[in-house]
Amino acid sequence: MKTWKLYLSGEIHTDWREQIEEGCKAANLSVSFAAPVTHHEASDDCGVAILGAEPNKFWHDQKGAQINAIRTRTLISEADVVIVRFGEKYKQWNAAFDAGYASALGKPMIVMHGPDHQHALKEVDAAALAVTETADEIVSILKYVINAELENYTNSNS
Repeated sequence: MKTWKLYLSGEIHTDWREQIEEGCKAANLSVSFAAPVTHHEASDDCGVAILGAEPNKFWHDQKGAQINAIRTRTLISEADVVIVRFGEKYKQWNAAFDAGYASALGKPMIVMHGPDHQHALKEVDAAALAVTETADEIVSILKYVINAELENYTNSNS
């Protein structure tokens, strides 16, 4: 049986990743998970922590972004499905970039965000194969795609 590789990109301030992981475990789905580094300070400061201090904030951020890109690009390219979550509190430019990168690679993508972001994310949504609002919807999609299980379905034509 194939183990599906899921890449979970996006906001780091809520437990949405854990909700998806728990839902997939409860559904007994054959999946593995990967994500960017979600420790905010480590992600921001990895470049200067490893390669040395930078007095200019631009180069400080540049070093970190490039080192983080090694992980992100590799894991997105290896993923079977890329799931991108846009949260409510912050503009997640990194999530939008990940969505664009996944789309450019032709990766199947599921996007999750609230209705307030529909207009701002219309291009990202258009590139996705599914747009959701909840982790439960994502788990239901994965159950269908991986195991051909459709919950609460009754065919009104039968």
